[in-house]
Parts: sequence; structure tokens; C-alpha cells
Amino acid sequence: QVQLVESGGGLVQPGGSLRLSCTASGGGFSVRPAAWYRQAPAKQRELVAAMPIAGSTKHAASVKGRFTISRDNAKNTVYLQMNTLTPEDTAVYYCNIGDSFALDLPGRYWGQGTQVTVSS
Repeated sequence: QVQLVESGGGLVQPGGSLRLSCTASGGGFSVRPAAWYRQAPAKQRELVAAMPIAGSTKHAASVKGRFTISRDNAKNTVYLQMNTLTPEDTAVYYCNIGDSFALDLPGRYWGQGTQVTVSS
């Protein structure tokens, strides 16, 4: 069983930056796909960035060039660095981890969600 603990959300002004972290318990972290999703009020959950176990990372068009997904396997942690934030980035952000060697996302495990609010 994998449990995920997210941190790093909060209130930030437009143009600011935040880094979200998601730490996983359980084994096999380095061979699990990882991703970040977000859900804004009255909108469907959407993929923000993904790090599959094969192939390159992917970022949604709306965040490309501003957000970066990364991971530290030694710390069982996946990150989302968010720069040049805009009010349209306001949402609850969810970490997502798949089963070991899984090829598809979203995976089975979700974090509790962390609120990101971009406002002046």
C-alpha cells in the first residue's frame, strides 16, 4: 500500500512561485510513474505534468515553460516547481502515483490535495 503526503501549497501573488512536494511511503518508488493533477472549482480534474517510467516528462500546454515536474528517488518524493503563477492556476493540486512498472496514468494512488491560490 502506498500513502502520499503532499505539502507546499498556499497563497501567492501573480507572478510568484511555489514548489509542491509529494512524499510516498511503501517500496518501489523509483519504478512508479508519477504525476500532478489539478482541479479548479466547477472544473474537471486535469493533468498538469507527468513523469512516466519510460519516455520523457510531459507538461500540459497551459503550464509548459512555467511548471516543472521532477523526482528524488532517494527521498521517495516528487516535486512540482511552479513559476510565473497566474490566477488561472488556482486549484487543488493532487499528487498521483502508479503501481510499479505501470505504463498508464492516472495511477492508483492519490494524495490528499493541496490548495494553491494565486491572487493579489
